[in-house]
Order: sequence, then C-alpha cells, then structure tokens
Amino acid sequence: MTSLNHTKENPLALKTPPGTSEFTMHSDTKDGIKVLVCTVGKTVLLYDERCIEDLHTMLKAHGDWMELGGADEQKPAKEGTVEAWGRSPENPIGGWYGLKKGLRGRFGVYVPPLMEALGLCELEHEPKNNRMRAN
Repeated sequence: MTSLNHTKENPLALKTPPGTSEFTMHSDTKDGIKVLVCTVGKTVLLYDERCIEDLHTMLKAHGDWMELGGADEQKPAKEGTVEAWGRSPENPIGGWYGLKKGLRGRFGVYVPPLMEALGLCELEHEPKNNRMRAN
C-alpha cells in the first residue's frame, strides 16, 4: 500500500494544480484510521489515506486523462471527475474520502498534487480545468 511518509513535524509542501496556492500534507492516525492531514493556511482537511491507492487503481483502470473538478462539499461535483469519484457511493469505501464534516470536498484539488509528488500520476498545471492520469 502506498502511503505518505511525512509527519506533522516534517510535512510535504505542495501547490494546487494551477500553482496558485501552497499547502502541506502529512500522514497521521485519527480514530484508528490512517489519514492525510492537509493544511491550507489555518484550515485543516482530513482525507482517508486509502484514497492514494484507490485513486491510483481507478485512474489505471480509466486509462486516460480525467478532469479534477475540485469543489467544496456544499457544491455538487461535476460528473466524471476525480472530485465526483472521491465522494461517490461507487468508490471502494462507498462515499466521501474527506473525513471532516463541512470540509470533505476539494478532493480533486489537494489529493492530485500529492499523487504527482509520489510519482503515481501525471498532472496538468493550467490556470483552470486541470486533468490527471495514472503513471
């Protein structure tokens, strides 16, 4: 299983796909679940760490570029995007990879740069409508 080997004391510095915002990611355990802790300024988002391997597997099966489609939890995700998959009842965990109520969205914004840093995908870095595909 692929995991992030960065701690709170040594987080991985990343940028959103357009390169406009910086954030950090590190791995931790919360309520017995391995989580990705994504810190954007003072906002902290949590994602189930299984998303790394699950997203990589889905992208390999998809076989082509997939639009990211990042959206806040309160907004609907565009169908056929990484964001929609990250909250779909059809994904391997049967719903949201985001774990913090009210901040469960933005999966398509923060997880793809991590996947790129881990060497698991190619990621576009355009101002808008970025896509990713599995390596």
